[in-house]
Amino acid sequence: MHDATLAPPLTFFHTLPMPCPYLPGLQERRLVCDLSTRRGRHAHDTLARAGFRRTQHLAYRPACAGCTDCVPVRLRAADFRWTRGHRRVLRSNGDLIGEDVPNEATREQFELFSRYQAGRHGDGEMALMDYPDYAAMVERSPIETSLIEYRDARSVLWAAVLIDRQDDGLSAVYSFFEPGADKRALGRFMILDLVRRAAARGLPFVYLGYWIRGSRKMAYKTQFQPVECLTAGGWEELTISGEE
Repeated sequence: MHDATLAPPLTFFHTLPMPCPYLPGLQERRLVCDLSTRRGRHAHDTLARAGFRRTQHLAYRPACAGCTDCVPVRLRAADFRWTRGHRRVLRSNGDLIGEDVPNEATREQFELFSRYQAGRHGDGEMALMDYPDYAAMVERSPIETSLIEYRDARSVLWAAVLIDRQDDGLSAVYSFFEPGADKRALGRFMILDLVRRAAARGLPFVYLGYWIRGSRKMAYKTQFQPVECLTAGGWEELTISGEE
């Protein structure tokens, strides 16, 4: 067994400022750490608890001048509050079976990913991703990562979520789904399924990335309770009324 204490120290760097994808008129900057080293792989879960997210072999967190609106959030799985609306979403997708598969990109996934980007985020940078870009997002991970594919009885792929396994929970790295199936609420369904999976495995948390109070794209993350946010004093419950 390798001793992580003998590995080179972690290296952090700041990205150059670029337009914020969530709050118009603001600049985004990130603090980034390379996870591809032995120490980086061992440090991932600690960084996640400190508010970092993973993309490929990098961990990052916002480090924007004069703005702290991006707030790391996670759901508590064991005492999750199931509402009538949540159960309705589960019933609407009762015909789907979620299968945990290796984080290996397929053309079928990419076609669904492309439809999702065109239908939901056509003006975003990810809409420009080609198949090699998608494969890098899915496959380039130095930690334990997999995909959950959701299919119906005819094996039609409706949705998928890329997840990281941490010692204290599951982290939803990125999810995508059939954009024309609004009645299914597939995005919410996948989060609810991750809560069920985490609870079944005795894992306390589902990490959802960043919540931004002023961003409509992020509003859904507070529809689940209890949700915790990372503050200067540690993780604290965020009390915002969700759906009934």
